[in-house]
Amino acid sequence: MNLPAGIRSRMVPGINGLDMHVLEAGDPAHPAVVLLHGFPELAYSWRKVMPALAAFGYHVIAPDQRGYGQTTGWSGEYDTDLRPFRLLNLARDVVSLVDAMGHKTVAGLFGHDFGSSVAAVCALVRPDVFRRVALMSAPFAGPPAIGHGPATPNPALGELARLDPPRKHYQWYYSGPDANPDMWHPPQGLHAFLRAYYHVKSADWAGNMPGPLRSGAATELARLPDYYVMPLAQGMAKTAAAHMPTADQIAACEWLPDAELAVYAAEYGRTGFGGGLHWYRCRTEGVNADLELFAGRTIDVPAVFIAGASDWGTYQSYGALQRMKSEACSRMTGWHLVPGAGHWVQQEQPEQVVDLLYRFLMTGE
Repeated sequence: MNLPAGIRSRMVPGINGLDMHVLEAGDPAHPAVVLLHGFPELAYSWRKVMPALAAFGYHVIAPDQRGYGQTTGWSGEYDTDLRPFRLLNLARDVVSLVDAMGHKTVAGLFGHDFGSSVAAVCALVRPDVFRRVALMSAPFAGPPAIGHGPATPNPALGELARLDPPRKHYQWYYSGPDANPDMWHPPQGLHAFLRAYYHVKSADWAGNMPGPLRSGAATELARLPDYYVMPLAQGMAKTAAAHMPTADQIAACEWLPDAELAVYAAEYGRTGFGGGLHWYRCRTEGVNADLELFAGRTIDVPAVFIAGASDWGTYQSYGALQRMKSEACSRMTGWHLVPGAGHWVQQEQPEQVVDLLYRFLMTGE
């Protein structure tokens, strides 16, 4: 793995049953900043912002989370026990890692995509440790209400299959047994699959023109791009293949050149996607129901939301953005939609993201 200057790679053993792979930058004696990646990403996804944050005087820590990359101690098999992948245990991973790396508090906890959910739960349950939280590309609508219990399918899911053309929701596809083999061994090859997948969710794809949904009905969900609401008969490999960029577009992609994409392809080629897909299964199968313990509780540390202006992830869950702003976070100091970025905001526009995160660390805004 070819890392930018100033970033170090090491294994930290004994983290809640894991040997955790960590990228870090800066002086370990400095205040900690922790960066949590999403799907299908790695600690490597933070490579463009880590040196700058370290230069501001922070010890920057980015782990391969449970189910990902070089971190070991987890199973990607479909029939494994899902409980280690529930959000409260993922938060325990982070608390354990922070302690093992010699910190009692974290000046800033920044989570992207599904890492945003983990960061939100960390700030919800341990505000004494995590002093500020940035939620990126995935709004947090708050913990489930008491009595929410095991997950039940959204009625709109059945309605999606009755649309013309029929569709299905990607999170339920990700929760099924076919998703991992489909994406791990796609007909076009893993490198090409990831190229198309990262491309279509970025600002490079002209079709990304997001906006709020009017409801959670199937007809509204069908407004989402097909990488969220997929053709019923297709897997994600075929869905992504339809959006493969041209050779000229690939050559012009400065935020993810082929040499950097190869890092993701090598890691996922080795591990598959099963570990990360377990996180989706915990959501759709109700394994995160123990979060009901915190029903009605808010995130009370300063919080900020950052996403790409071309990112449908901001709006994919009806009402989540508004609930985050008005209910889930009592000290929501701002939300920022970054021009020129889609879903991979810290990779597409790292300078703008660094500026926003540094301002947040300094002022809480």
